[in-house]
Amino acid sequence: MVHRHAVVWVDHSQARVLFIDPEDIERSIILPKEHPHLHVMSGQIGSGRAAEDQHYYHAVARALSGVAEVLITGPGQAKLMLFKHLQQHDPAVAQHVLGIESADHPTDAQLVAHARHYFRAKDQMLGV
Repeated sequence: MVHRHAVVWVDHSQARVLFIDPEDIERSIILPKEHPHLHVMSGQIGSGRAAEDQHYYHAVARALSGVAEVLITGPGQAKLMLFKHLQQHDPAVAQHVLGIESADHPTDAQLVAHARHYFRAKDQMLGV
């Protein structure tokens, strides 16, 4: 089924993708291959950050393929990393991203309500 709207809540441990249609909501959860927990030890050389899981972001991009309008949300940097990944590796999906917003840990119902309000406002602004 082709969906018009999708909202993605993403952090480094999971991506919740909600496909929103007037009569239906479809939910998908995408997990990285490994938990990104990193132990930082004193005296070690390096940034202290785990490398980004490109397979994780590719899986999110595949889920969003064919969606007309996408809103990306999340509490930290993962939302920006996802968008950067989309721009570099999945530009056909990136061009459908309308916005990127910070969001703590909303429930699915809160996420859907916010996304519906967001897309309705965007449609009114664009005259759709």
